[in-house]
Order: sequence, then structure tokens, then C-alpha cells
Amino acid sequence: MLKKDYKKILSDVFNECKWLIKYMRKYWWSITLYIFIGVVAILMGLGSSLASKNMIDVVVSHNKAEIVKTTILVIGLAVSQVIFQAISSLITSRVGTRVNKEIRADFFDRIVHTKWEDISKYRSGDLINRIEYDIGMVSSGVVNFLPAFFTKLTQFVGSAIIVFYYDHTMAFIAILGAPILMLTSKYMLKRIRKYNEKAREMSGKIISECEESIHNIQMIKSFGLAKDFSEKFKSLLIQYRDARLEQEKFSVLTTMFMGLIGIIISYSCYGWGVWRLWNGIITFGTMTLFIQLSSTLTNSFNSLASLGPTLISIATSAGRMMELCDLNAEKDDDADAATTMLKEAETKPLEISAKNVCFTYKNSTEIVIKNANFNIKSGETIAIIGSSGEGKTTLLRLILGLVNPTEGEITFSNNNCKLHASMSTRRLCSYVLQVNSILCGTVSENLRIVKPDATDEELIEVLKLAGAWKFVSKLPECLNAKIGERNINLSEGQAQRISIARALLRNSPVLLMDEATSSLDVETENYVLENIMDINPNRICILTTHRPSMLKYCSRIFKLGEDGSFEELLSTEKEMLLNAEG
Repeated sequence: MLKKDYKKILSDVFNECKWLIKYMRKYWWSITLYIFIGVVAILMGLGSSLASKNMIDVVVSHNKAEIVKTTILVIGLAVSQVIFQAISSLITSRVGTRVNKEIRADFFDRIVHTKWEDISKYRSGDLINRIEYDIGMVSSGVVNFLPAFFTKLTQFVGSAIIVFYYDHTMAFIAILGAPILMLTSKYMLKRIRKYNEKAREMSGKIISECEESIHNIQMIKSFGLAKDFSEKFKSLLIQYRDARLEQEKFSVLTTMFMGLIGIIISYSCYGWGVWRLWNGIITFGTMTLFIQLSSTLTNSFNSLASLGPTLISIATSAGRMMELCDLNAEKDDDADAATTMLKEAETKPLEISAKNVCFTYKNSTEIVIKNANFNIKSGETIAIIGSSGEGKTTLLRLILGLVNPTEGEITFSNNNCKLHASMSTRRLCSYVLQVNSILCGTVSENLRIVKPDATDEELIEVLKLAGAWKFVSKLPECLNAKIGERNINLSEGQAQRISIARALLRNSPVLLMDEATSSLDVETENYVLENIMDINPNRICILTTHRPSMLKYCSRIFKLGEDGSFEELLSTEKEMLLNAEG
């Protein structure tokens, strides 16, 4: 069983490294230059050791003719090594910053373009942790790992060759740590992989818990739950601390173990060199070279060995990023056709149709929508009613193409073209969400995200239509007034009206409103809805609501049942609902 687990870990690490190589291809020339400069610096360091050995022998032998020449060589090599190391550090900094920026941008782009249902299963804190920590590990690995491997390998091989040239036995003693490392590699690999995975998981949980608690701070305070949430967060921190301490304990013990082996080998080399010097077999310069290179040999081997845990850590982060890469990305295949349809919307009637649409969320057996059929044409306003949790918002997601029907199809069509609901047809829609969707920034910034070139006059006009200008005009900086994170300085009703204004600014031929007036009083609701109907009578407007007062604006009403059934209400049933409200 242990052998099987070990093979699986090796296979996972191998696949993660293969995936990582594709990112390294973009920066191949920079990495190659970095490796070359690093290797040259190492060779200069080895040359400096040989030159120092010759200088000592020259001094001991009182060879005045060679002292100046040897001294200049030693100093020249040492200065050159420092310069090359400085250049290497500069390249690392430049390439590292660039790689980190590009990979983070790439993965943020992947996240926002991944299908909504696939990405929504991740907690936001976990995604943030992957973008920040895991991408940091991967970008560091792309820039540093291969150069570190080749420079340390050059240092190890170069030192071994020099030592072997002068003394075979010394070289054999210096590399005695290799078989010990090989014998312990299986155990170390499994433990390191386990600790890395656990640390990443706990870190994601902490970020998610912190973010959600701050997001819901008003609710926490309102129910007097501050102490409970504080204790819960402390518990997570304790779990994370215990995991990290366990990891650090293993790391310290491993480092101590390798350090003791290094000390034993170094002193063995030192003792062997002293014995050879005592017997006059080697010179003082050679003895100095042995002391220096035996330490270099041991340290470079330990450095190569330490790259193993580093590689596993990088591979673990790469695996977490690969998981996001495997998610399904949205496709904008019908972009041109949808853009044309949008341009033609003012002159050619638009129709949204559903044919035998059924929907069940992934990893669920509950049917949310069953056999939905409808045809909605330009100029129609329809309502979707039903109890909470019965699929009204899901139906809007289907129309937006955020999720796809399990069976059946939803299409957008005009006289010339027919397109399935997707990322492409979203161009035709404006959406007012049920939940708060106001971003941190100014009022104008929140509006202009849907139309960057909108004038102040256009912003004021849509704010008036949404019943928002009255309070926005009284804000200290009016359109440039700052809205706090999660609209902390706005009421729910004010935030809803700004959301409606934003949707109206986009002026799409399809307007979807998900309980969009739930925080408005009846008078304001009537004012806003009448404006929406008046400014674009050809618009398709689809509302979800619990309020019968909104139904008087709707030409048709559809009801979603508890079992997912979908049906259009008869005119008599609509009258009954309106009369009940009256």
C-alpha cells in the first residue's frame, strides 16, 4: 500500500511539473540567461578556490615572481563572481515580477471566464489563496527552481571533480550523504506532500472564514454572535498553527539530520586532509582547498537535496492551479452574430423561447425546473412567480446562459438569426440582481462599468428614471460620492435603485429583474416600473417577484411550482391575484 501511495505521489508531482514547464517556455531565454550567469559565477568561485590554493603554495614556497600574478588572479575572480551574482539577482527580480504578474492575470482571467456553476463551488477565500499564495509559489518556481538546480549541480559536480583529481578517497567521503538521502526519500516525500496540502487547505479556510465574517459583520453584531465567530476563527487559527508546527517540526528534524550528516562528512574530510598533510603527502594549499571544497561539496549536495521539498511545494501549488485550468471555460462562439442581433434589436423584433427546458444542478438530484416552455416577444413584460427557492433565479440564470439546461433549449432569435443562450447572447441583456451588486467606488464608476463613455447627463437621466437622483444629488460629491465596500453608506433601497439605473444605462433589448424592487416602497416601485415601460416599449422585460402589485405591469404571468413545474396563468387567475392585492 505504501509503495502504491509513493508511486501515485511521484506520478502527481511528475504531471504537475509537466504542466509547469508550459509556463517556463514563455520565459525560456530569460531563464537560460539566468542559468548561464549563475553557472559562470559558480565556475569563477571554483576557479577562485584553485587560485587561492596556488597562492598559498606560492607564499609557502616563497616564490616572489608568482605572488603578484596569483594575487591579481584571486582578486579578479572574486570581484567577477560578485558582479555576476549581482547581475543574476537583477535578472531574477525582473523576471520574477513579470512572471508573477502575468500568471496572476492569466488565472484571474480564467476564473472570471469559467462557467458560473463550476466556479461557484469554490469558496472565495480558497480562490484568493490560490491566486495569491499558490501563484506566488509557482512564479517563484518558474524563475528560481531550474537556475538553482543547475547552479547547485554545477557547484557539486565541479567540486567533486576537483577533489577527485587531487584525492579519490576525499571525494568518496564527501558524497557519502547521497545513499542516506536516497534511503529516506520515500518517507520524506510523502510527509512533505501531506504537510503542504494540509497547510494550503487550512490557509484557504481561514481566508474564507475571515472574508465571510467581515461581509456579514452587521448580522453577526445584530444577533450578538461576535464572541461565537471570534472563537470559531481562533479555533481555525489553532488548527492552522498545529499543522504548521507539525510541518516545522518535521522540517527542523530533517534539517538537523542532514546537518549532522554534513558535519560528520566534513570533519571526516578534514581529518583525512590533516592526516595527509601530517604525512607530507599534500601541501598547505591543497589542504586549504580540501577544507573549502569538502564543505562546498557537502553544502551543494544538501542544497540539491533541499530542492526536493521545494519542488514538491511548487508542484502542490501547480496542482491546485491545474484544478482551475480543468474547469470548463465559457465560449463566446456566437459573438459576431449576437453583436449583429443587438444592433438590429431596434428594427427587428426579438424573441426569447424555451422548449421543454429541464434543469438540475450538478451534484444534486432535485429537479429545479421541469418542462418549461415559453415564447416572449419584444414589447412584452412577463412575471415569474413562485415561493422562495423554487427556481425563479435559476430560470434567469438559464436565460443569461450562466447555466445550461439539463434538457431542452433556450434561444434568442429575430427574423434572421437564432442563437442558444450563452455568454454571447448576454450582450442582449441587462440584469438587476436580487442580491447587492454595488461595488466599492463612486456612484459614477458603478454606473459606467456598463458604458464607460457615458456622459454625466446620461448618468443623471438614468438615476432619475430609477428614482435615485433625489438622494444622489444630495450626497457631498454627487456623482463622485464614494460608496463604501458592500454599500455600507447606502440603504438597501438606495443600492437597488442604483443597480436599476445601471441596467437602464446599458439600454439592452432584454431587461431581467430578480426581485429588483423588493426594498422599495410601493410608490417608488410604481414610479420606477412605469419609467421602465415608457422609455423603451419594445424591450423584453422579465421580472421575478413576490409582490402582486408588480403584476399589473405584466402582460403574462408564469408560475414555478414546488416540483419544478412551469405553467402560464390564465387571465382569470391573474385577475384574482390583482384583486387579492387590491
